[in-house]
Amino acid sequence: MKVVKTKLDGCVIIEPKVFGDQRGFFLETYQRERYADLASITLPFVQDNHSRSSKGVLRGMHFQKSRPQGKLVRVSRGSVYDVAIDLRHESSTFGQYEAVILSGDNKKQFWVPPGFGHGFLVLEDSTDLEYKCTDFYDPKDEVTIRWDDPRLNIDWPSNPVSLVDRDANAPIMDDLGI
Repeated sequence: MKVVKTKLDGCVIIEPKVFGDQRGFFLETYQRERYADLASITLPFVQDNHSRSSKGVLRGMHFQKSRPQGKLVRVSRGSVYDVAIDLRHESSTFGQYEAVILSGDNKKQFWVPPGFGHGFLVLEDSTDLEYKCTDFYDPKDEVTIRWDDPRLNIDWPSNPVSLVDRDANAPIMDDLGI
């Protein structure tokens, strides 16, 4: 597997080894020792999530305030523009973002450490996104930042066509006191 560092400390893109032949392909989506050694992912995972969305759906930008989750994100079918925002106040890259296209074809993974906001824009119909989390989801602890916050200036490949009210009406970082 290949680990690609991003400009955000601790946030990495993982390109797993894919073994293919006439039957199809095989890859490991997670192996504790290898991911610890090569990608410095040492936190235990406690929850796996799977979402399916249509093209143009934007989910995010979400984070948990007092119980931050690390997320190992991948797409098994379709594609997304996946975004992580550094929300660690002590970080030199606080308020900056990193983005990567994850797809069933490229099989890349994105490690979004605790202390980051996360969201994605779906680029194809019937896209399946799966992710492992280092803490349990707590809806009372979740905070949403507006997807088009001018302070973040995320360069989305297109505007979303579908947002739930929580995401569409989310406050900007300055209004959250972040």
